[in-house]
Amino acid sequence: MSYERTIAQEMTVIGVGLHSGKSVTLTLTPAEVGMGIIFERTDLNNARIAMRANLVQDTMMSSNLVQNDVRVGTVEHLLSAVAACGLDNLIIRVDAPEMPIMDGSAAPFMALISQAGIKEQNAPKKFLKIIKPICVNDGDKWARLEPYGQGFLMDFEIDFAHDAIKATEQKMTLDFNTVNFYHQVSAARTFGFLKDLEYLRTHGLALGGSLDNAVVLDDDAVLNESGLRYPNEFVRHKVLDAVGDLFVIGHAILGHFSAYKSGHALNNMLIRAVLDDDSSHEIVTFCKKEDVPIEYSLPKI
Repeated sequence: MSYERTIAQEMTVIGVGLHSGKSVTLTLTPAEVGMGIIFERTDLNNARIAMRANLVQDTMMSSNLVQNDVRVGTVEHLLSAVAACGLDNLIIRVDAPEMPIMDGSAAPFMALISQAGIKEQNAPKKFLKIIKPICVNDGDKWARLEPYGQGFLMDFEIDFAHDAIKATEQKMTLDFNTVNFYHQVSAARTFGFLKDLEYLRTHGLALGGSLDNAVVLDDDAVLNESGLRYPNEFVRHKVLDAVGDLFVIGHAILGHFSAYKSGHALNNMLIRAVLDDDSSHEIVTFCKKEDVPIEYSLPKI
């Protein structure tokens, strides 16, 4: 039997909010079977927001869950790590309106989960299996989920006119599992353009952004002295974002995801379209662990 999973012990980390520039304390806490992924704002009388596709109400620069007056932002990097580690139930406590940005990737969150350890729970793990193609588009941008025989396959293509990005491969395929995500995607950092920084900051965004937590580009080149972590770090980060954005659907996905120039808004539009069409998917479990098409074996970090 493949079982639901949570973390074995509570873990806390302190970082900076990408957009607020303020200190953020994040605590990951084990959750009971069937609870799912829950965000809790400890600075707002422990107000809770469940991880649900229809609660992603703001996708400017990041994915943000909003319910009434409660907001939890920049969730995609942490959720990509949660998805990659195969967690089903988790309470994510934060004392600010957004997650800490850490180094701009998912690697610090995977390290935190690895340190906490994984605990299997007494309930079968549910997967959302795509059984009919669903596609959404916005102009020339598109995102698609379709049936796939083995696990979760991701194909992503970006198309930036910037010379430094054009010099890298802008396509990537990821056969999704814990090890592949960790080695091929998890350390890819968010990226942005120096020319946009002043505009963003006048609108209260990217106040915590720096060369320590993002790849920054001027008109011609990458400004980070250490360069890129991967030869094609830009598209790898877009895959990282997509893993977190798609996980908001509520379960690990079994299917083939493909996208061209997609971002947070289109990724969310896609999972809403899947959820709105009952004939597009089914919830499945696996009686034998060896039959599970996604391997969740956390590497030593």
